[in-house]
Amino acid sequence: MSDPEDYSRGFGAEALAARLRRVSERIDRDGSRVYAARGVKFEQRWYGVLRQLVERGGPMAVGEIAAILRITHVSVSEASRSMEKAGLIASQTSTEDGRRRLIALTDEGRAMVARLSPLWEAFNTAARELDAEVGDLVRRLDQLDDALDRRSMFDRIMDGISLDDPGYGKDM
Repeated sequence: MSDPEDYSRGFGAEALAARLRRVSERIDRDGSRVYAARGVKFEQRWYGVLRQLVERGGPMAVGEIAAILRITHVSVSEASRSMEKAGLIASQTSTEDGRRRLIALTDEGRAMVARLSPLWEAFNTAARELDAEVGDLVRRLDQLDDALDRRSMFDRIMDGISLDDPGYGKDM
């Protein structure tokens, strides 16, 4: 059933996660190449965090950013630590809750945003072009998100596993 030219493609929907990871990696890799070609030290994973800090205009908690972006707290923490090392953001402990870390743009971060804004518009134009070329993929991704909100992949898999099968649930 598999295609020797493209292993994941040969499995259709059965390779959904692998295909989504592959597309994401290709887009991120190309984005990194654009930054490098422009002589900019910027990591793709910083964009969402940076964008939230710009849009909200003030310090934000890591957990708040994670919730807005619908990604893990760990992902935002890792990105923000590397952004802080790069001098783009500064962090401080919340005065209201000592367990919360608040992050905010530095002057260097604001300068980076101003410098990259025209480049990001080119990214946005390319993304809209690609979305149109493949037939409104973003709408399909919205539908995928909604379907997973209605019933998670975990639930779909667990519902398909027979509890009577002696092979399931055993330590491997």
